[in-house]
Amino acid sequence: MHSANDSLSWLNLTRLSLPVRVLFTGYLMAIGAGLMMAGLQILLTHGMADGKLGLSVDDIVYSYYGNRTGSKLESKLNGSMKDKAPPEERLEIIKWARNGASKEEWDARIGQIMQQRCAMCHANIPSLHDVSKYEVAAKLAEVDEGATVSQLTRVSHIHLFGIAFIFMFVGFIFSFAVGFSKWVKVVLIFTPFAFLVLDIASWWLTKMNPAFAWLTIIGGAAYTLASTIMILTSLWQMWIMPWKGQYRDCNAWSGECDH
Repeated sequence: MHSANDSLSWLNLTRLSLPVRVLFTGYLMAIGAGLMMAGLQILLTHGMADGKLGLSVDDIVYSYYGNRTGSKLESKLNGSMKDKAPPEERLEIIKWARNGASKEEWDARIGQIMQQRCAMCHANIPSLHDVSKYEVAAKLAEVDEGATVSQLTRVSHIHLFGIAFIFMFVGFIFSFAVGFSKWVKVVLIFTPFAFLVLDIASWWLTKMNPAFAWLTIIGGAAYTLASTIMILTSLWQMWIMPWKGQYRDCNAWSGECDH
C-alpha cells in the first residue's frame, strides 16, 4: 500500500510542467537580478560612508551610529559626495559646519557653493536633502548621530514586509527540490528569515552601540548565501537535470529517492 506522500513523488522540480517551470524561472531570475541591484545599491550608499569603496564595519557604524566626531554633512563630503566639488570648496563647507553653520557665512559664500555644486541634483530629486537651502544644510551640519529612530522604523518595516515575501516564494519553489534531506531543506528555507530579523535588529543595536555593527554584515551575508543556494539549485533542477535525463523518482517532501 502506498502512502499519500508516495503519490506525490512526481511533484519535484525535475518533473514540473513547462509552464510552471517558466513561471518559477521568471520569478527567480527577476529576484536574483533584484538582489544583485540591492547589493550594488548598498555599495554605492552605505559602502561609501567611510569614504572608501567597499562595505566595511566602519560603513555600518557611520550609517547607523553616526560619525559623532563630525556632522553628516562632513561625512558625506568626505564620502559619497567627495568628487562633487573641488577640495578647497569642500574644505570651506566643512569648516563652516564645524564652526557652527552661521547664516552670515552662508549668505557670504557657502550658499553660493551649494547652489553651484549641489542644487542641480539636491534641489530636483525629492529623495535627496535640498542642501541649497540654509535650513536643510544647517540641520545636516549638526553632529552626525546616524540614522534617526523615525528612519529606522520606516526602513525596518519596509524590509521586514517586502523581503519576507521574497524569501517565502524562493523557499516555496526550493521546497520542491530533490537530493536534499528534509532537515537540510528546513535549515536552508529558515535561514534567510532568521538572519533577516538579525540584520534589522542589528541596525537598532548599532544605533545604540557600534560594537554590534558586525551583526549587520553577518546577517546580510547569511541570508544572501542561503537565498543564492536555493535560487541556483532550483534553476539547475528545473532545466539542467531534465535536459541530462536525470528524472529520478524522488519525493520532494521526504527527500527519499528511488534510483
